Amino acid sequence: MKLFEAIANVFRIPDLRKRLLFTLGLLAVYRLGGHVPTPGINLIRWEEFFQRNAGGLFGFLDLFAGGNIRRLTVFALGIMPYITSSIILQLLTVVIPTLEKLQKEGELGRRKITQWTRYLTVLLALIQSFTIAQGLQAAGDNLVINPGAGFVLLTMISLTTGTAFIMWLGEQITERGVGNGMSLIIFAGIVVGLPAAIENIYRNVFVTREWGPATLLIILALMVAVVAFIVLVERGERRIPVQYAKRVVGRRVMGGQSTHMPLKVNAGGVIPVIFASSILAFPQALPSVFPFIKNSAWLANLLSSIRSGEPLYVLLFVAGIVFFCFFYISIIFNPHETADNMRKYGGFIPGIRPGKNTADYMNSILSKITVVGGLYLALLCLIPDIMLHGIKLQHLPLVGNFIDGLPGIRWLLDGLNVQFYFGGTSLLIVVGVAMDTVNQIEAQLIMRHYEGFTPKAGRIRGRRSGY
Repeated sequence: MKLFEAIANVFRIPDLRKRLLFTLGLLAVYRLGGHVPTPGINLIRWEEFFQRNAGGLFGFLDLFAGGNIRRLTVFALGIMPYITSSIILQLLTVVIPTLEKLQKEGELGRRKITQWTRYLTVLLALIQSFTIAQGLQAAGDNLVINPGAGFVLLTMISLTTGTAFIMWLGEQITERGVGNGMSLIIFAGIVVGLPAAIENIYRNVFVTREWGPATLLIILALMVAVVAFIVLVERGERRIPVQYAKRVVGRRVMGGQSTHMPLKVNAGGVIPVIFASSILAFPQALPSVFPFIKNSAWLANLLSSIRSGEPLYVLLFVAGIVFFCFFYISIIFNPHETADNMRKYGGFIPGIRPGKNTADYMNSILSKITVVGGLYLALLCLIPDIMLHGIKLQHLPLVGNFIDGLPGIRWLLDGLNVQFYFGGTSLLIVVGVAMDTVNQIEAQLIMRHYEGFTPKAGRIRGRRSGY
């Protein structure tokens, strides 16, 4: 009942209602544009080619493109060039002093960095579209109707324009709508597959009867448990108490208050997963671009050992996620700089000396929760793989035969052959974006003295409530 009342409150506020409808309208435009095919492509041949390579890099990129790579539409590049550009500039901010200075200049500096991000996005889109056009021509199989320079130029214009248009849609949603536009575009591309997933579950349970009622209940219970687990960890944070000493500024006494510094368990979000998955998925796309790899026995064996479900793949995947968690948090949070700023304003952590000791203390806590966050991301992303095709521990040297003979672990080795609807990455994006958007809507409601979605948190009751 509280949920419906909060939704009704959203539509009672004219400004919030306009923002919400504006967001939904632009997302509808994005979905409509996702059905415009790229000119010059034999779509039937492309669909067959994609099905053969869906388990590699193409399938991973299709997740962020909202199915546009599968259909090879003008939005095929999706939002990935923009995400890549943002990450590149964020990394360069640590290396280039000019960018670091701009970032500290406030709104004007952020606008300049955003402008450079747009230019870099267009440049990356041009390079990626050129690579795609050349790859389509080199792949053969009659994927391209009329190969040549004209096809390459037309593909570059179509895909780059599509990416620029998506970037504009995302910025408009962020500025004039509700929530983060780029995240909502990815969110829309993922959840649009929900009707197909429901249809697939219905067919497996009631038509083909491959799944029994117990299997269905287990899958639904697991999905609910995973979503609850994500919400729990995403909201989890370590709060470091900070005390500010009293100081006299003119005739006023400043400070003397206690607060805390929140350190999130998963500060990197989905970015470590993107990095680790991209690096491991890239080698799987090499045989389609360089056919000679298939003729080399040791290269073929090496690539097969890092396929999804293989022990080496799992080890590299977990190690990559944990590494990029540390790498990303080292960029966005500097303990020494934070400790110096805290000391400048008279702040200190109770029981810890200011300066280097404070920085070391924060760094120690950050290292511990980053390991937990990395393992959480790895577990979340491995659950769908384990349910579908398991982990091939029997392929391990020396101990493989022993593991293969153990009773009761065939489900772990071969999987349950159950397609988990949302993969780990997509489920993390869906839940995270939904939580952020609801929080923004709730902030708008509370600001106008309406009851939000969490009334137990001391909210002011709405004008039309019982009070």
